[in-house]
Amino acid sequence: MKKSFTAVFVPCMVLIISFAIIFTGCASSRALRDQSSAMAEESYYSESAKMAEPAEDTYMYENAEGEIAGDGERSGGVTSSVSLKIIRSAYISIQVEKGSFQDKMLEMTIIAERNGGFVSDTESYSNPEGNISSGRIAIRVPSEKFNSVVEEIKKIGDVKSIGISGQDVTQEYVDLESRLRNYEAQEKVLLDLMAKSTDVSDSIEVQKELSYVQGEIEVIKGRMNYLDNMVSLSTIDINLYEPEVVAPIEGGGFINSVKRGAEGAVKVLNGIAFFFIVISPLLVLAGIVILIVWGSIRGRNKRRARKAAQSSQQSAEK
Repeated sequence: MKKSFTAVFVPCMVLIISFAIIFTGCASSRALRDQSSAMAEESYYSESAKMAEPAEDTYMYENAEGEIAGDGERSGGVTSSVSLKIIRSAYISIQVEKGSFQDKMLEMTIIAERNGGFVSDTESYSNPEGNISSGRIAIRVPSEKFNSVVEEIKKIGDVKSIGISGQDVTQEYVDLESRLRNYEAQEKVLLDLMAKSTDVSDSIEVQKELSYVQGEIEVIKGRMNYLDNMVSLSTIDINLYEPEVVAPIEGGGFINSVKRGAEGAVKVLNGIAFFFIVISPLLVLAGIVILIVWGSIRGRNKRRARKAAQSSQQSAEK
């Protein structure tokens, strides 16, 4: 009886202890995630509260309703130190003097470099005569010099068309800043938990969450850097081309009429000669057939004449 009790009691105790260990581990992992989330949220709202305090060096910005707000305030009660961020660009089509295309392209490069910019893209095309006479060039210049550079470019030649556009990315940039602060707060909390963690399973869970948060931080920073670059350097796309050569129209007069008549006659004769050259194989074949038929008819006529002569001679002898 004692052995039977022991055989039943020991496995039951092992099973109960195993369930207790698993439950404790799950509770610990859940507590870790809850603690990380709570600490990150507390840190984020703490940073938001600090930024909510009035500051003298905040900038004006345009809110979603198109109104200009200041003193570090915007809709929703969240502050931002982001100034207006406008991506400006222009397209200009210019006709230049005949033979000056390459000089004007070089001048565009000089204008960009003189104003602290650079050439980002160029294309050139040749005319039927083989001379390079048209193309496009894209330059990027500091946004504060955008208007002055456009005015300078317009003096290059005869402006045929021009278009200027501006894209407001202020709201997107503010949202990216807010997301970045939130993820950076989570990163700080997770790093603290990683330093304090003594359990391997907890460390693995923290490391997974930390890798995700750091990846999102890199994505947001990349987008913000791109927007900063597009805002700080405006793009101007210029299409340059020389006037097309128009063939002169010949005047009237007797000599010109004779020339046109002679040219027409030559064209007709060339056409007739070409026609006969094309059908010459058929003409040769037709000639051979005609010779065969003509020889056959001639032979038959000779035989008939010979028979008639023989008949006449026989009649005379009788």
